[in-house]
Amino acid sequence: MHKHPELKGSTFTLSVLHLVDDNFTEAAAILADKVSQAPAFFEGAPVVADVSRLKLCPDLTALKHCLSETGMILVGLTGVTHNDTRQQAKSVGLAVLKSSKQSRVADPIQTPTKVVTNPVRSGQQIYAKNADLVVLNHVSAGAEVIADGSIHIYGVLRGRAIAGASGQQQARIYCQNLQSELLSVAGSYWLSDKIPSEFIERPVMVSLNQESLQIDPLTL
Repeated sequence: MHKHPELKGSTFTLSVLHLVDDNFTEAAAILADKVSQAPAFFEGAPVVADVSRLKLCPDLTALKHCLSETGMILVGLTGVTHNDTRQQAKSVGLAVLKSSKQSRVADPIQTPTKVVTNPVRSGQQIYAKNADLVVLNHVSAGAEVIADGSIHIYGVLRGRAIAGASGQQQARIYCQNLQSELLSVAGSYWLSDKIPSEFIERPVMVSLNQESLQIDPLTL
């Protein structure tokens, strides 16, 4: 039986680079530093550039080149308000995306919580699609746990935790012992060097507060 290609909807986590000027070299240097801290997470990762703060259309070819040198891939623009920017994006093969503030995405169907009882080893990735994720064990360095909902970790979190992967801003990360390489909620993320020292090796809750992460202690 002959099979045909299928076009299906899906959801992916995309990092957004918020440009404030056309100094792409400086932006690329900052990104390169981030990539060096978590290369497995960022290497080859798709990036969307937010150009809403720019008055003129940037040199998109130069922007693509600068990002490619960091190992990240520019796949589209958001915050586009001018037709010339939209046309130039199309000419260089970039998508033009609307942010969640510009369009409301229908809420996905929620499925039962995914429960993992074994340790999540380095190199493993666990994904709870349209659900919360509960890990009743440790998450090793180099491992990645992802959920469209919230993440609950009852062991040590040394790897990467990505909650609200489909954009759910009410998602949370709860863990009993925070030593994470990366924390992310609804696309906003912190690497380990940004986590305040007073929360390291402590039980915490990570949430999103006005597009920035917030960490609060958990009461035992």
